[in-house]
Amino acid sequence: MEGKSTLRLRERLARERGAVTKEWGGRLSVALAYPNTYRLGMSNLGFQVVYDLLNRDEQIVCERFFYPDEPETSLPPDRGKGLLSMESLSPLARFDLVAFSLSFENDYPHVLHMLEWGHLPLRREDRDESHPMVLAGGVTMFLNPEPLALFFDAFLLGEAEAVLPRFMEAFQRSRDSRDRTELLAGLAREVPSFYVPSLYRPLYRPDGILESLVPAASGIPERIRVERAAPGYRPAVSVMTTPEAEFGEKVLVELGRGCGRSCRFCAAGYVYRPPRTHGEAELSACVDRALSITPEVGLLSAAVSDTPGIENLTARIVDRGGRFSVSSLRADSLGPRLLEHLKQAGQKSVAIAPEAGTERLRRVINKHITEEDIFRAVRLIAATRAFTLRLYFMIGLPTETREDVDGIVDLVKRIRHHMVAESRGRGTIGRIRLSVNGFVPKAFTPFQWVPMETVDQLKAKQKVLRKALLKEGGIDVAFDVARWAYVQALLSLGDRRAGNILLLAHRFHGDWKKAFRHSDVNPDFFVHRPKALDECLPWDHIDHGIRKEHLIREFRLALRAKESPECVVGACDRCGVCGKPEGGTDIP
Repeated sequence: MEGKSTLRLRERLARERGAVTKEWGGRLSVALAYPNTYRLGMSNLGFQVVYDLLNRDEQIVCERFFYPDEPETSLPPDRGKGLLSMESLSPLARFDLVAFSLSFENDYPHVLHMLEWGHLPLRREDRDESHPMVLAGGVTMFLNPEPLALFFDAFLLGEAEAVLPRFMEAFQRSRDSRDRTELLAGLAREVPSFYVPSLYRPLYRPDGILESLVPAASGIPERIRVERAAPGYRPAVSVMTTPEAEFGEKVLVELGRGCGRSCRFCAAGYVYRPPRTHGEAELSACVDRALSITPEVGLLSAAVSDTPGIENLTARIVDRGGRFSVSSLRADSLGPRLLEHLKQAGQKSVAIAPEAGTERLRRVINKHITEEDIFRAVRLIAATRAFTLRLYFMIGLPTETREDVDGIVDLVKRIRHHMVAESRGRGTIGRIRLSVNGFVPKAFTPFQWVPMETVDQLKAKQKVLRKALLKEGGIDVAFDVARWAYVQALLSLGDRRAGNILLLAHRFHGDWKKAFRHSDVNPDFFVHRPKALDECLPWDHIDHGIRKEHLIREFRLALRAKESPECVVGACDRCGVCGKPEGGTDIP
């Protein structure tokens, strides 16, 4: 008799459009694992891109695994079988390759659960040739994979379109090797973006700071190059839809990748350099293809309103009777035509991200928007319809003062005033939904040396904002959980020793406080310690093409509250990614 988990998988597969099922005979089998729920995983465009790339190869069968839904987490997967794949109900341990797609640090604990439920040893050193090779990719892996180095055989660093075909070709040629260590070493030598942590040895100074990460075998590169999809790559578009996804049966269309605005807190703005956009004709074809499947389209980009020709694209959708949603908008590039299209599409809310409450702090983070930009956008939004206005702010940013925190209160009140004034006589005023998150420093940004504020400091600032804003009419306020921001920082900034803390938290059933008490290393060492500009960072062996000197220069400009220019692809060599040989511009 089938268990509840098996029945649930069958029901979900029956409701999907676009899933691929293949016979296994003679094919390389890949388990593609997303360490969060089906609802979220099926809304992740990167996950779908990998699934599509693998299944295009007739020599590969790729099937999906997800973390069990919340009501199911108290129940073990079907007895004896462990986690089962969506497509053929095959157990995880049966596959040749297990590949995790990782986008968020707070999903890391789920990785350990999924390995355990899949009957695989958690630590890579406890697995042998009888087990699948366990890999990970995704944006957090080419930021800092070290906290997961204890658990994965290897990491594939870079964008899927660039790294997957070359790796899979090399793996299929070599997979009959009986010696796992020899196989991994051979792949590391052949595939520049293939990082095998067991082939590198961390050395530490007497004070506990990482001194270096050195190759432990000949021919192993000192640095691992992160590969990027070349300009002109095909826009990413959903290949599967399901009514259970977070965005429903929307087909997601990627408008571009990366962002040239150069916000200093934003890892994506740095590691996806150079920013790439697709041509209007190509995006129109993608939208037409999406509308042939469903009337619902989701437009994804770091800043949708920055996309050249975006108003023509959204007009195309509404003129064909479709509806669309957008991932993010910039206050300084938002126009009335796009807002009118959002209204026609039935969109009920619009989001902009001031990030900070004062002009000074926005210069620190290099946000490149002024109060007048914000108020202009708010007036346009309120004049179009009574949208709910979602505002995103961060607290705990570098150099933040009490004046900056009070500035959030003042700015939000004035935004509300502009909404009321613009809506006068219409009878309806949109609400403001304020989302406030604690700042977490990220690798490969100018703030990678900055300590995170303490949980108590973040809670105190949350209290100030809650007290000042919750009594205001028409404003809802939501905060992230400060202790989870701390865990995210640990998993963002830690080296391999942070993996031991993660393993303790797993063994203590998610009790992080107990894990911290039993750890040989104080987690504050990674989260709250200011880092010297010349020290070795846990991710320094990863090569994005970004010069460390550029990040240092940006960090120093931030401390002086000075902005730097936005990214101009190919016109300068400030960060090093474009590699312009001469004539580049820079800032003293």
